[in-house]
Amino acid sequence: MSHVVLVHGAWAGSWVWDTVTGPLLAAGHTPHALSLPGVGRWSDGDVTLDDVAGHVAEYVDGLEGTVVVVGHSGGGIVATQVAEMMPDRVGGVAYVAGMMLPSGVDFGQLCDGLGLEPPVGISKWLQATADGRGTVVPPEAAAAVFFHEADAVDAIEAARRLRPQLETARLMAPTWTADRFGSLPRLYIEAIRDRSVPLVAQREMQRLVPGATVVSLDADHAPQLSARAELAEALVEWCSTVRRAPAVGVGSR
Repeated sequence: MSHVVLVHGAWAGSWVWDTVTGPLLAAGHTPHALSLPGVGRWSDGDVTLDDVAGHVAEYVDGLEGTVVVVGHSGGGIVATQVAEMMPDRVGGVAYVAGMMLPSGVDFGQLCDGLGLEPPVGISKWLQATADGRGTVVPPEAAAAVFFHEADAVDAIEAARRLRPQLETARLMAPTWTADRFGSLPRLYIEAIRDRSVPLVAQREMQRLVPGATVVSLDADHAPQLSARAELAEALVEWCSTVRRAPAVGVGSR
């Protein structure tokens, strides 16, 4: 069975995976829900994709055996970059309504290419932090855009748990190659009622980065709340099929 490293998206935290860890454990996998730098508070320096991916890669380095990396929303960018850094340690990558972006392309560019009128998703409601370097999601906007299909109590609680996000740790584009990240098995769990990463954008990423197994859920941007059983089932089933990727080069990075 696999170690499953769970990567949250912008403004969130490891708590977004609380409904998934139990089923993974019950199936024999070992979940690891990480907290990423650049969320909640930060110092004077910027936090880049290299910093965030390096944080996850360092954690993966400490695990033995097969590792699956799962990214939710913008955490998909981090998952991609980690897989590119260490394809000999990562057996597969899964995306939950995630940003499975082409190399060198950020989410804004993807949406521009689709002709989606900005701002897309939550962007129109974001508020700047006092230092101007981050953004905050108002709880009422989060409930309406991220959690609208969840139970009302769950939606309100989740919306209130979101934290400020440093923009340099959010507006990122992965850089990857066909021989490394592109050679690994992938799962894409699409959320058909998503108001944050619209379904048309999810399917454009599937077209531009082909080869993933696709599971479609009748869910909003957070299937962890709005389709929790179906999400857990999809992850458990797919993680059980993943085998360690063949070694690439020397060392893990």
